[in-house]
Formats: sequence, structure tokens, C-alpha cells
Amino acid sequence: MLPALFISHGSPMLALDPGASDAPLKRLARELPRPKAILVVSAHWETPDLRVTASPKPDTWHDFYGFPPELYAVQYPATGSPELARRVVELLAEDGLPATLDPDRPLDHGAWVPLSLMYPDADIPVVQLSLPSRLGAPMQHRIGAALRALREEGILLIGSGSITHNLGELDWHAGPEVITPWAKAFRDWMVQHLEANDEAALFDYRQQAPHAVRNHPRDEHLLPLYFARGAGGSAMTVEHAGFTLGALGMDIYRFS
Repeated sequence: MLPALFISHGSPMLALDPGASDAPLKRLARELPRPKAILVVSAHWETPDLRVTASPKPDTWHDFYGFPPELYAVQYPATGSPELARRVVELLAEDGLPATLDPDRPLDHGAWVPLSLMYPDADIPVVQLSLPSRLGAPMQHRIGAALRALREEGILLIGSGSITHNLGELDWHAGPEVITPWAKAFRDWMVQHLEANDEAALFDYRQQAPHAVRNHPRDEHLLPLYFARGAGGSAMTVEHAGFTLGALGMDIYRFS
């Protein structure tokens, strides 16, 4: 059975300069059974309700600005899967979670950037599920749990965000050896409570975790972690740990 993954996708430049994330993402792609399709919850598709991409050929969306022209030339021409999209809607409905199909939504960089490293041939269908971020962490866990059966059907479930994410406090000149203490303290707290399966503390992280609001002024980049944990279960393995730009966590976790 496939696991569920939480991937800190970092800057969009990860597609061209993956740094330390390259090896663990490629290793996971080699080690995991080849998925029939991939379902991604990205921090970059926030909606008030649940929506699922239903295009058979979703475009590659360069949903960012100010980066080198080479990055805008990158394409990830994976097909979609209307069949999987309908299955996602069906499973969510069984748990009382209505969702609608979106035939026009392209793949945002939270989906295609990490997948371009894991599966560079873009030969596995990709579907995105939106992030109703205003509903909080417990709801993301519930959504993931509602879709857990997809893992037995050969679908790889991915939450794509960032274990820490405060762009206003990044050091754009910092080398990989620079780690901001307040970012590390938060990351370490999260790992400790994930490994301990302390769900009550994890759901209340904004009150209990050190420097929580400083690391996540908004929590849209952390919420995909709760989706992955809900989908994969409480057993967690750290597949990669690290920081870039001083305070941008690049951790990758496996839940199964």
C-alpha cells in the first residue's frame, strides 16, 4: 500500500535548483510502488469549500512572479484523471463532505514543482484537491482520513506545503548551514508531537508550539501536513529534514 506524504516544497526554484531535497524525493519515487495516479493538496489552492480538478489535461500554472525566465519555461504535462476526481468526490460525500469538480483549474506549483523531481517524465496522472484553509487542522485531518482508501487503490496522496513558512523573515543570502533558532524550535516541536501521536497538541499547535505564529503567520502551508497525517495514519517517518534561507523548513514526512 502506498503511504501518504507531506512535502515541504520551498521556493518554486526547487524545480531548477532542488538542493538537498533532490535526493530524498528521487529516492521516494524509486522506493515506493509506482502510483496509478497522484492526488495533491497544495497550500496554493485555498477555497471556502472542497473542489477537485477534473481536467483531462491540466495546464502547468506558473503562479508566482519575479523569478528567472527559465523557470517560466518549465512545463509539467501530466494528464489529469476525471475518473479519480469523481472517486474523490464520492469518498468525500460518504463522509458528509460535499465537493465539486473543477474542469478548468491548472496544476499550481505546489503540485508540479515537487512532482517534477519525483516523476520528471510527467507520466502519472495528477489530480488536485483544494484546501479549505479556514476550516482548520481538524478538518484537514478528517478530509485525509475520508480518502485513506485511495492508498489501497494505488493512489499516492500528497500534502504539499512547508513545515515553516514566514517569507517576511527569510534570509535570501543565507547558506544551507544557517538555521534560525525560532524556526528550528517550532519544527522540532512538531516532529516530537507527530512521533508521539499527540493529536490534541497538534490540533492546538498555534497555542502550544513555540513561535507558532512567527513560523506560520497564516497556516495554509502547514495544513497539508494534517491532510497527509489523516490520509496515512499516525505512524510517521522523517524522510528529510533541513532548512533553506535560514528559516524555510524543507522537511518531508511519510505517514503509513
